[in-house]
This record gives sequence, C-alpha cells and structure tokens, in this order.
Amino acid sequence: MKQKNDFLLAGVGGQGTLLASNILAEVGLRAGYDVKKSEVHGMAQRGGSVISHVRWADKVYSPLIGQGEVDYLLAFERLEALRYVEQLRPGGILIVSEHGIPPISVTAGKDQYPTDEQIRRAFDAVAGKVIWVPSVRLAEELGNARVHNVIMLGALSAQLDVDEQVWLEVIEQRVPARFVELNRKAFLRGRE
Repeated sequence: MKQKNDFLLAGVGGQGTLLASNILAEVGLRAGYDVKKSEVHGMAQRGGSVISHVRWADKVYSPLIGQGEVDYLLAFERLEALRYVEQLRPGGILIVSEHGIPPISVTAGKDQYPTDEQIRRAFDAVAGKVIWVPSVRLAEELGNARVHNVIMLGALSAQLDVDEQVWLEVIEQRVPARFVELNRKAFLRGRE
C-alpha cells in the first residue's frame, strides 16, 4: 500500500502554480499512485489567488482535500500561505516562499501586510514543519525569476520518496524545450 499524500498548492496568478500542480500530478502517476487534481483560478490573470489540490493514494475518490487534511502546503507567496495554513493536518508540512506580493488593498493603503513575526507565529501554531525557501532570489541567481515555482517543487521533492529522475523527466516533458535546462537547474537548486 502506497502512502497517501494530499497537496495544496497556493499562489498568485502568474506564479506558475498550475504548471507546478500539473508536474506534481504527473510525477504521482509515474510513481504508481492514483491521482486526482482540482484547480481554482479565480482572478488569476489579475494577480488573484490560485490554488490547486493534488491527491496521491492507492485510490483517490475525490479531487478535493478536506479542511485540516492537507499533508503538504506548497505556497509560492507568504500571504497565500497564511490564507491556507489552516488547511494543514496536525503535523503537516508547509513549504513557503520567502517572497511576498502585497495585494492591491495594501498598495492602496487600505490594509497592512502582516509582519514577518505575525506570519511566522501563525505558521508555527499550525504546521508540524515549516520550510522557508528563498525561491525568487534563487531563481534570479539562475537568470530568470519565473522558475521559482520549479525551485519550490524541488524543495517539495526533497520531502517525498520519489526518484529525482522521475521529476526531471516530467519537467522535461512539461516545459518548452528552450527552457528545459533552466528548469532542471531550478529543480535541483530547490532540492539543496
């Protein structure tokens, strides 16, 4: 019997959340799991919240993960992590980008972005383990901030028992040929 894994990916439109969830789903299939996936795009084109549920198990009956049942929350932005951290099961793992994107209400002066301390306290109260990833900085070091989503997948992959080569093969098939090497480097950087 294979271990059940329920993943919630959360980000802002344009961060590559859906590509990451497609890669994660394909990796699960290749690892021999039954896989289900569901997406909520919302106002993704305008910087709104984007979430994706991905479930791996021997048999998955629903693509949606229940409240408090997420094993891994992969958050491409800190405020999105804060928004969905309560979805984690007790002892669940939060992998969160250090990157923050203030919403329009903050930039317009109507709201305040939570402080680092408020964010860390909220995460520590719920998550069994919090892994902070400087994904945008690492992606910029590779020459393209857009691959931060693949860096985040690399960080997630280090927590799972799926061969690195399976991930790399799926990435090669899912990204345009001219970006394969860059994404390969990004994935490996995230695993470090």
